[in-house]
Amino acid sequence: MIIMKYRKHKGLKISEIGIGTYALSGVYGVKDLKEFKKMIERAYKLGVNFFDTAEAYGNAEQILGEIVKPFREDIYIATKVGVRSGIKPNLSKDYIKKACEESLKRLQTDYIDLYQVHFHDPTTPTEETIEALEDLIEEGKIRYYGVGHLPLDVTEKYCKLGKPFSVLAEFSAVARESYEKLLPLYRKYNLGIIAFSTTGRGLLTGRFGEDQKFEPGDIRYLDPLFQRERFQYGLRIAKKFAELGERYDKTPVQVAIAWVLAHEGVICALTGPSTVKHLEENVEASGWEIPKEDLRELDEFFRREDEWLRQKQKESIKQILTEPIQEPQRAFVDLIYAIETAVSLGITEEKEILPIFYELYGLRKDLNKEGASEKLKGIQAQLRKIIPLDVL
Repeated sequence: MIIMKYRKHKGLKISEIGIGTYALSGVYGVKDLKEFKKMIERAYKLGVNFFDTAEAYGNAEQILGEIVKPFREDIYIATKVGVRSGIKPNLSKDYIKKACEESLKRLQTDYIDLYQVHFHDPTTPTEETIEALEDLIEEGKIRYYGVGHLPLDVTEKYCKLGKPFSVLAEFSAVARESYEKLLPLYRKYNLGIIAFSTTGRGLLTGRFGEDQKFEPGDIRYLDPLFQRERFQYGLRIAKKFAELGERYDKTPVQVAIAWVLAHEGVICALTGPSTVKHLEENVEASGWEIPKEDLRELDEFFRREDEWLRQKQKESIKQILTEPIQEPQRAFVDLIYAIETAVSLGITEEKEILPIFYELYGLRKDLNKEGASEKLKGIQAQLRKIIPLDVL
């Protein structure tokens, strides 16, 4: 029997397991919408009351709004604002007001429970964005607002100048950096942490082997989590979770989600099932706790693995930035890995390297065209100036 547990934060009683709809944007391939509808309806019956979407997720808002209409008043809908097409966010007051109206229409509702800043817009003052969000609260169009995917200093600015309900944090056993950075802000400002990618975009499910290949249409084709030593590291953690699961008659997925829920400040673990079967597996992670001695053992295991990973990542960055560009598609994936890894290791500042990332990402549809290799060589040279090879 599945029994959902709930966590209270600033007046809301939120199910430990939430449902995210990122998969509807097509990032993991085409989904069966009939099965997706059954999954959402089943989630509601199992006690899930938190459903997360975004204006950037294709027609996800529209699909979710239609499905939850019969039980809208019993659930919380969270959506996101700031980026719809392209990769340059817009958090101006005018854009937010207009985007909110459009989200309300697509969701077929009069109000949004949690309206979240999706990505940072360096061209709009934080004060202007907060003013727009607080206006929407006064107008009754949103109940609370939250933030996500922002530089740490910008997240703190929102906390100082406004009253965000929550912060989105990528958090799983294979991606712990974001949570660790946000924890002091949670403690200082009572900021609820909504964890996403809690199974490492499927890496912790135990379904992948070392020879796993993803199609270019699948976001994991580019995702640093599935590249080089980072992938090997993830597979070893997945194996560890499988061993722990056998001890308690739990699946690796349930161990992965329960591990996230064991952490201070987490008010909801978002999962992204598209089938009833996967939903039910995820939901069974609620109400079960990993024993403290096992959590301590896992922490020690992670420390050892992290040391190995850091050394290997430095070696990979050096190799990517110094070896000649060969095949453009592979080089593109490798350069993204080098950028994201250099930022996560603290070797370079995100704001310093972001313009190069935008330039690189802008090439993604032109990799088969003539001249792609030369452009990639130029980006590689730019990165060598920003990422100091002598510290690798």
